[in-house]
Amino acid sequence: MAARSAPSCHLRLEWVYGYRGHQCRNNLYYTAAKEIVYFVAGVGVVYSPREHRQKFYRGHSDDIISLALHPERVLVATGQVGKEPYICIWDSYTVQTISVLKDVHTHGIACLAFDLDGQRLVSVGLDSKNAVCVWDWKRGKMLSMAPGHTDRIFDISWDLYQPNKLVSCGVKHIKFWSLCGNALTPKRGVFGKTGDLQTILCLACARDELTYSGALNGDIYVWKGINLIRTIQGAHAAGIFSMNACEEGFATGGRDGCIRLWDLTFKPITVIDLRETDQGYKGLSVRSVCWRGDHILVGTQDSEIFEIVVQERNKPFLIMQGHCEGELWALAVHPTKPLAVTGSDDRSVRIWSLVDHALIARCNMEEPIRCAAVNADGIHLALGMKDGSFTVLRVRDMTEVVHIKDRKEAIHELKYSPDGTYLAVGCNDSSVDIYGVAQRYKKVGECLGSLSFITHLDWSSDSRYLQTNDGNGKRLFYRMPGGKEVTSTEEIKGVHWASWTCVSGLEVNGIWPKYSDINDINSVDGNYIGQVLVTADDYGIIKLFRYPCLRKGAKFRKYIGHSAHVTNVRWSHDYQWVISIGGADHSVFQWKFIPERKLKDAVHIAPQESLADSHSDESDSDLSDVPELDSEIEQETQLTYRRQVYKEDLPQLKEQCKEKQKSATSKRRERAPGNSIRLHFVHGYRGYDCRSNLFYTQIGEIVYHVAAVGVIYNRQQNTQRFYLGHDDDILCLTIHPLKDYVATGQVGRDPSIHIWDTETIKPLSILKGHHQYGVSAVDFSADGKRLASVGIDDSHTVVLWDWKKGEKLSIARGSKDKIFVVKMNPYVPDKLITAGIKHMKFWRKAGGGLIGRKGYIGTLGKNDTMMCAVYGWTEEMAFSGTSTGDVCIWRDIFLVKTVKAHDGPVFSMHALEKGFVTGGKDGIVALWDDSFERCLKTYAIKRAALAPGSKGLLLEDNPSIRAISLGHGHILVGTKNGEILEVDKSGPITLLVQGHMEGEVWGLATHPYLPICATVSDDKTLRIWDLSPSHCMLAVRKLKKGGRCCCFSPDGKALAVGLNDGSFLMANADTLEDLVSFHHRKDMISDIRFSPGSGKYLAVASHDSFIDIYNVMSSKRVGICKGATSYITHIDWDIRGKLLQVNTGAKEQLFFEAPRGKKQTIPSVEVEKIAWASWTSVLGLCCEGIWPVIGEVTDVTASCLTSDKMVLATGDDLGFVKLFRYPTKGKFGKFKRYVAHSTHVTNVRWTYDDSMLVTLGGTDMSLMVWTNEMEGYREKRPCDSEESDIDSEEDGGYDSDVTRENEISYTIRALSTNIRPMLGIKPHLQQKEPSIDERPPVSRAPPQPEKLQTNNVGKKKRPIEDLVLELIFGYRGRDCRNNVHYLNDGDDIIYHTASVGILHNVATGSQSFYQEHNDDILCLTVNQHPKFINIVATGQVGDSADMSATAPSIHIWDAMNKQTLSILRCYHSKGVCSVSFSATGKLLLSVGLDPEHTITIWRWQEGAKIASRAGHNQRIFVAEFRPDSDTQFVSVGVKHVKFWTLAGRALLSKKGLLSTLEDARMQTMLAIAFGANNLTFTGTISGDVCVWKDHILCRIVARAHNGPVFAMYTTLRDGLIVTGGKERPSKEGGAVKLWDQELRRCRAFRLETGQATDCVRSVCRGKGKILVGTRNAEIIEVGEKNAACNILVNGHVDGPIWGLATHPSRDFFLSAAEDGTVRLWDIADKKMLNKVNLGHAARTVCYSPEGDMVAIGMKNGEFIILLVSSLKIWGKKRDRRCAIHDIRFSPDSRYLAVGSSENSVDFYDLTLGPTLNRISYCKDIPSFVIQMDFSADSSYLQVSSGCYKRHVYEVPSGKHLMDHAAIDRITWATWTSILGDEVLGIWSRHAEKADVNCACVSHSGISLVTGDDFGMVKLFDFPCPEKFAKHKRFLGHSPHVTNIRFTSGDRHVVSAGGDDCSLFVWKCVHTPH
Repeated sequence: MAARSAPSCHLRLEWVYGYRGHQCRNNLYYTAAKEIVYFVAGVGVVYSPREHRQKFYRGHSDDIISLALHPERVLVATGQVGKEPYICIWDSYTVQTISVLKDVHTHGIACLAFDLDGQRLVSVGLDSKNAVCVWDWKRGKMLSMAPGHTDRIFDISWDLYQPNKLVSCGVKHIKFWSLCGNALTPKRGVFGKTGDLQTILCLACARDELTYSGALNGDIYVWKGINLIRTIQGAHAAGIFSMNACEEGFATGGRDGCIRLWDLTFKPITVIDLRETDQGYKGLSVRSVCWRGDHILVGTQDSEIFEIVVQERNKPFLIMQGHCEGELWALAVHPTKPLAVTGSDDRSVRIWSLVDHALIARCNMEEPIRCAAVNADGIHLALGMKDGSFTVLRVRDMTEVVHIKDRKEAIHELKYSPDGTYLAVGCNDSSVDIYGVAQRYKKVGECLGSLSFITHLDWSSDSRYLQTNDGNGKRLFYRMPGGKEVTSTEEIKGVHWASWTCVSGLEVNGIWPKYSDINDINSVDGNYIGQVLVTADDYGIIKLFRYPCLRKGAKFRKYIGHSAHVTNVRWSHDYQWVISIGGADHSVFQWKFIPERKLKDAVHIAPQESLADSHSDESDSDLSDVPELDSEIEQETQLTYRRQVYKEDLPQLKEQCKEKQKSATSKRRERAPGNSIRLHFVHGYRGYDCRSNLFYTQIGEIVYHVAAVGVIYNRQQNTQRFYLGHDDDILCLTIHPLKDYVATGQVGRDPSIHIWDTETIKPLSILKGHHQYGVSAVDFSADGKRLASVGIDDSHTVVLWDWKKGEKLSIARGSKDKIFVVKMNPYVPDKLITAGIKHMKFWRKAGGGLIGRKGYIGTLGKNDTMMCAVYGWTEEMAFSGTSTGDVCIWRDIFLVKTVKAHDGPVFSMHALEKGFVTGGKDGIVALWDDSFERCLKTYAIKRAALAPGSKGLLLEDNPSIRAISLGHGHILVGTKNGEILEVDKSGPITLLVQGHMEGEVWGLATHPYLPICATVSDDKTLRIWDLSPSHCMLAVRKLKKGGRCCCFSPDGKALAVGLNDGSFLMANADTLEDLVSFHHRKDMISDIRFSPGSGKYLAVASHDSFIDIYNVMSSKRVGICKGATSYITHIDWDIRGKLLQVNTGAKEQLFFEAPRGKKQTIPSVEVEKIAWASWTSVLGLCCEGIWPVIGEVTDVTASCLTSDKMVLATGDDLGFVKLFRYPTKGKFGKFKRYVAHSTHVTNVRWTYDDSMLVTLGGTDMSLMVWTNEMEGYREKRPCDSEESDIDSEEDGGYDSDVTRENEISYTIRALSTNIRPMLGIKPHLQQKEPSIDERPPVSRAPPQPEKLQTNNVGKKKRPIEDLVLELIFGYRGRDCRNNVHYLNDGDDIIYHTASVGILHNVATGSQSFYQEHNDDILCLTVNQHPKFINIVATGQVGDSADMSATAPSIHIWDAMNKQTLSILRCYHSKGVCSVSFSATGKLLLSVGLDPEHTITIWRWQEGAKIASRAGHNQRIFVAEFRPDSDTQFVSVGVKHVKFWTLAGRALLSKKGLLSTLEDARMQTMLAIAFGANNLTFTGTISGDVCVWKDHILCRIVARAHNGPVFAMYTTLRDGLIVTGGKERPSKEGGAVKLWDQELRRCRAFRLETGQATDCVRSVCRGKGKILVGTRNAEIIEVGEKNAACNILVNGHVDGPIWGLATHPSRDFFLSAAEDGTVRLWDIADKKMLNKVNLGHAARTVCYSPEGDMVAIGMKNGEFIILLVSSLKIWGKKRDRRCAIHDIRFSPDSRYLAVGSSENSVDFYDLTLGPTLNRISYCKDIPSFVIQMDFSADSSYLQVSSGCYKRHVYEVPSGKHLMDHAAIDRITWATWTSILGDEVLGIWSRHAEKADVNCACVSHSGISLVTGDDFGMVKLFDFPCPEKFAKHKRFLGHSPHVTNIRFTSGDRHVVSAGGDDCSLFVWKCVHTPH
């Protein structure tokens, strides 16, 4: 029987033999105390060589694989493997945990490194992306995370000489990281020509951006920046596994067994070859080195640790050894000496001294060893081998006695008989052989009874019997020595076994869990003397049981440390120690056995702290000797709080259902009703399953909760105020130490905790994201800054929060059973306790984790269920109340005594200044002194003590007390029955609030002419409530059964009540005494109704589908209504009392005639005309609209119509009370919705005069009273919510620009595909034909002519070495907004195009650029706070939000010096479309383009994400902070305006409410501005501006513009507002208007741009100037006084810009684009000189050689020639129907070549005048023409075509030239071809889908620039015939660079953009002479 409790003895880890050298590197260091720290298995070891002592860190739950030492060398960080691995930071001196980092990595933590000052830690995971993570480890907070690499990372290090830089290396890569904001951005190391690309194993950073790294081939690679600059070859002969930097230099260690020391510049100092030393051996491989002063530590692959003193380097000192590769299975102990023998698959057998903790002998065998045994005299050692042989050695000198091989399979177990004469050998082929020792091991018998491999053997003490276990779990017995099987149990009964190592057998039944049939216990060993048994299993756990343990599921103590399988465990010969060995961790653990008697002296052996419980008394069976749980607690533990549907699921469910319902909503639906209701009073208090949830506030009001409502009750005025922020049951409540704030936790899929102010009832913070299903307990810290909470998920997670910031500080799994309480230590904010079912735990915060220790009960008590807990008068003292009525007193974690306090559970305690108060199930409140010695006073809660002023009646004496609180001279008591009482110190009790008790409440009736109502519930009571201001329960009566319905007679005198057993009764409505009762049905009565008028009949509906009609006067049943197919849910009478309307559970609506009950069929049109006395039906046409979209998952349970037949109130299963306009025809009516009940609203009733609505919550047992507020009356209230399940189909308005912006899809550069429809094989993949004349190397032939005619370049050709961006003509106005701003008092403007931020000087036109974005910028904003001057935020396009470099990001930068201050990688997949700074400038708001249109708030300086939430299901265009706030902001979008509040980390939103204005409809909103007093202005798609006060629409400024209002700007200094819209210019109107602060008066400005419509996309106001950005890519400055317009920036409106031509001699160039314009640009003056509107899209443009003519090719096949001087048309022609792709003048100005997409080139002779007749054309071009170039002598033309082929034609004949030799000799006038051998090198490897689009060779003929589909401009040398030529790349364009040209004199390169419609001008930097 003793096995029911765990043994009271104990094991303490004393020594670990081994070191983890396999698969780990750099895991061995000297600490500051000169101790050595390393790890083995799951244990961190700190070894002191001086004292030969080990300390252990045991906070991990699985194998440790990485270790880093803090720069101060005291703290250690270790990382483990596992499904949810974590990192521990611990103190190497005290071996206590300092911090735990978790919840980020999966699989394991491969590398760790601290930064220079030790504040931050970087970790690398073993997941598929090898995630790199940076932590603020003290706070346990992740700062940044990014995917590390696609393959394994082996080492990572901070650059100790540059802040925020890291280096990582691994399989075939090295990466250089920079950390900015929350973004980790990698750059790959460039191996270049210096060294081979290969795996890098280790690294160290040095000064001057140098990094040294060790490679797999033994070289050392030296990096400068990201480039490999040199290699030190052959530093080692094989891979370099470890590199360690110290003051003197670097130490490296490799697979060649050598250690090398290098000085600080990596010059070699010395080499130590360990293989050559006396301890060395062949194959020694170094995994870890650490060099400090003159000592070097070395860890090897084979689990040795050497210490080398530099002076005597050939004599390394061996300080640790262990088994190496392969599994470790063999273990034996010496029979007389403290020695242990182990043998392993590494073929070594080793003998360890348990006293000296050292290896004393080692011998290598031929085969892997699987088992070992020592003979009784200690002379022979037998070893069983894997190959089926066994060997016997002499222990003395390890010499062989005999080697026998009789079997083919592994020998798994062997044992000598106790008398030493026999050896039994068990084999995997299921046999046991017996050998005679004296006969030189001759085989004397065999046992063949098993069918499976032999696992364990034991001899009897007299050596006559042997018992075996096999792999099937069978236990067999044999007679010795012959081996005959014994089957008679009698014979075996008396046998005494010499040892017990078998896992099956009666004596060890208890080691198996109750319901397990698995075979995971590997080894046991019984200690007969100590009566304990030790076991080892597959989970790395050593357990101690009592011996014998007979009953399954016995209690145990458990010890962790081994990683996975513990293969064997044995007691030492004198039972002082337990030895255990780990299979995979190769380690040998030695545990000290501490018997019971010693434990009594040593209470100080506190349980070792760890995240996994180390000594659990838990086992799988519940404690059998603990009394049964109290019934109340039992009930409570059964509650799961799980919901089928959570409120959080509704948006998704709605979306899913909407799809199905699309067609249904065609009808225009009624608006929601004008009335609204307001919660007025709630009868109820949640006491049945919650405790300690009732408090006094500062001003003496009472705060508690019921259903989803936080209630503040004023007992003087008997009024209530409500916190309605929750949307489901509140389960816990606590009050802030200052008694002004309250925290409440609710049920939910992701349940939230709200902290709110009891005075303003506003939420201060909302915490979510870390609990599941619900929050069961909360508590504030004494300083009020922190909050602890506990969840009801399976592991009952405990979370510690900084609630104001909304940040999770720490998290831990609480317990597997329910936790009832959490209490924070009032003296130490880092400590807390939790108490619950068989649970009392003491926690302390460690970084991001919490470390819990179980309360240590000792012999004082048993493991009880704790119901409540408080801290006492010092930080050590704690008190808890148990389920058995005791109070436990704890000091630190030890139970010091227990005091009997109540009969039955102690549910609540409260600590006072001098003493305590407790309350229990016995209904007694007890006051105690401060040490629980004396009970000072008790109060019994009895009816007799009730004071006259009570608001109700006590249902029973001594109700169970669930909450107690003191204050204001009273004791406040909450009971399980839902009563709140105030106990005066002198004794009288006042009842303040009450509700129904546990059980569902369904029955509700309102009185016909008085403000009272009746309720009846499953709690078997009928109650009458006063709804007038006295708000009390007037009467109560107990019933024999619960009831589900009730009804007043029309005269109000009688009350009918239907009961659950099928009976009903009529009672006197005043006294509640019975008048009459009937019992005709078996099933419950579900509805009961008196007929109207005199109340002659009573209709009684039941769940067995009948309605009985009774004559009230005669008390007889007069009719039965039959015909319903399911149970009846609702019945209503018509006004005449002749007709019944019935609803059933099968959703039938039926009609019956009264009183006989004949079924009637009434057409639905007629139903409407019938006048009903009441309407509570939920079916029928009149209320079709009350069923929600998600009708499949939720039911409407109740409805009630006002007596004026205007408003229908409904209640449903989700806890919503809704008001609809009646009749609600058409599906999905609009409604107002109210949340206060938690789940099912079971009934709703209007009072007789419609002044109040009464609602009942089924499971929340509350009765809520709402006041009805008529339409005219009412200041708007926030609790009004007006919604409909389906957004109105009325569209929000239409505008082409808005639609375009809404539908645009942004591709990221990396995924762009080709812009031209090319076909064929790319040039770099084509097979080259060998050219005919491959000339001999020394050629007599004349030299090859120049490839290119070189002109106007001086004598010496200087190659171009760089391009620098100088000018950009372009602005992104077409689909972005509010992206032009003034800086520096209007001297500069800032805007963006493509991926470049542009700072443009207004006076000079000069520009500077921010070029750090790697993809298109979509939004820009400027920080307005004076502290952050010139700070800009820009958001860009990205793909998936995986935090990698292509993820969307926001850059915050300084506009003047272009320094990046922070980069925020965000989860807005697709891109960031809006950014806004808060009033203080510290917060940044961003909106994503992801499907949820997420809204995120950042603390941008730290890169910390504060809050994030889905914004809207359709596009959000803009979100802006209120200019005076850090918490309020507004978002607008497609049919959407929302008003947001940031509360802690939560975002709360309110939809804009339209209802106050007639006919207002929700339009698409485009822009936002703000005014004083919480006014908000939003610009709409129709041109109106809506004015909102808070979130309510109060006025509309109609037609503020004629078209959409795209932009609004609030001037901070004077409050004036600028609006910009889409308008046709007219006399009085203008696209820009300046308004007063309230948008009442305005002044319009016309933009004189000459466009038919002006479309303004951005406005900004400076001093006297308004800055406007337009859809047409212009930026215009408008003077406020004179309205003069000055165009600052011009650009093409639509792209691509295909045509580009540079002037032959001047710094001008032309561009031609899709927008139908050709524009002339001046580089020197930085402006557009001229523009020609062609009326059609232009595709190409070209200057004549003299620059006097311009030819333009159009998309429609036409081409035009203009004279430059007059811009007159010289000639035009259209010979083709498709686009002209290129047009060229011949160098002699005679011919014009026109290439088109009709696969043709036409030649025109210009000398024949402007008639332009075609003289010939080129034939057989295989695809469309891309580019053309004339030869210098005008006689040839080269054409590149769309199938990647280049052709040469004669001019003007058009004949195809095929002769390669001839082609090679042509000198070209220009080269713009992307094809040809000369430019093969421009095609990159990565162009599967994307192409090079354009190229141009410089006038000097030696440089080449190209533009491609990735938006890159590249600079090559010309010619570049080798594939993949070297080049420089320049980023900035969006995808698709369409054309590129050098200007004259090669001074500039101009590139034209496809997607970005921008022209970039790059300055050429030539190499100096």
